[in-house]
Amino acid sequence: MDTNDNKSYTKYYIIAWSFGLVFYFLDYVIRSAPAVMIPELSHSFSVTEVGLVSIIGTYYYTYSTCSLIAGIALDRFGAKYSLFAGALILGIGCLLFLISSQVAGTTGRLFQGAGCAFAFPGCVYLASKGFSAKSLATAIGFTQCLGMLGGSAGQFVVGPLIEKGIDNTVFWLWIGVFTIIVAFGLYFVTPANRTEKIEAVTPKKQSLLSPYKIVFSNPQSWLCGIISGLLFAPTTIFAMTWAVDFFQKDRALDFHTATISSAMVAFGWVFGCPLLGYITDKIRKRKPVLMFGALFMILSLVQLLYFPELLPTKISMFLLGVGSGAAMIPYSIIKEANPDNVKGSATGAINFITFGVTTILSPIFSHLFGKTLADNTDKALHFQQAGTFWIIGIAIAILVSFILKETGEGKVNNSDELTAKGTTGNLIKE
Repeated sequence: MDTNDNKSYTKYYIIAWSFGLVFYFLDYVIRSAPAVMIPELSHSFSVTEVGLVSIIGTYYYTYSTCSLIAGIALDRFGAKYSLFAGALILGIGCLLFLISSQVAGTTGRLFQGAGCAFAFPGCVYLASKGFSAKSLATAIGFTQCLGMLGGSAGQFVVGPLIEKGIDNTVFWLWIGVFTIIVAFGLYFVTPANRTEKIEAVTPKKQSLLSPYKIVFSNPQSWLCGIISGLLFAPTTIFAMTWAVDFFQKDRALDFHTATISSAMVAFGWVFGCPLLGYITDKIRKRKPVLMFGALFMILSLVQLLYFPELLPTKISMFLLGVGSGAAMIPYSIIKEANPDNVKGSATGAINFITFGVTTILSPIFSHLFGKTLADNTDKALHFQQAGTFWIIGIAIAILVSFILKETGEGKVNNSDELTAKGTTGNLIKE
């Protein structure tokens, strides 16, 4: 009877996880959409294109820092209230883009980053409650698949709409309203946190920061975040921010082709994330798949930069996206390298480190290559140098992977089952 009760509760977490995927899909639509409306937003906020990219980049300031808050909130209050708050903040951030001022644009983008910080940790938290450890990497891969489908839609779908003359304020109005509706949907669908009952019979309460003390004191957590950040950056900074501009000015592609080519990276994630996650679960090893994906990214970039005649640009970008699905494997490793009672904080921590890396690399890339995009004389060389920047980062990620400990050899098989049994037992006692 206890087992049936636990299975029933697990079912509700899976339903909530499915609904949370909508929030995560919107996260990536909103994250990637500004890349296809840079001239329109520049005019709306009365800034230059480089100034607009700076505004867009503020997303990662709040995204990385609020990932820590999201982790604490998930471990303390569960996904019900955390996901509701995150989606609501995200919706408000979108509506702020309706105001034609630089301050409103910056504030809106900061709100968007803060709200989106709750999406992926919340989905992973729900997945870890609803799926067994042997299926967790596949579930995380599928989660990221839906997110990147949103990233692809943010360019594939929004780009042609903008090209046809749809005002960008119409997009931000409807995406904002829909996100707020999703926020209330999450509130009603997500189960309340069961740990509240457990805490009633727990004599000693932990401080709010104690989960992060555990996670950040583990060197493996830092290695996971650094690797993921270096593999994620070519997607978040290049494909979702600069690629359309680079393809138009360095490769002389028209807007439509540049948009489609840029969106193909996110589309590649749709296949790469679940595929690589499934392979890691099948072979029960994380590192070989992680390194293979990173190496595949390098090969894709080398072909794009130095042998562009071999494959169409959109195919090269698609292959880059497939390989970059490996950036999600550290999200499985960090959860396996840390105790089960800090699941939410572990995801918040890796998000913080991952997008901390993005926050550092974004202004560096903009300074080295973004500012010289319009006035450089050798377009081919400029494009190659910009791409080599990402190849170096990926190569560093591979080197760091060698000192990362393998966690995928059945070391956590029983952890979730033990946690579930302990949780059920405490509830029955109460």
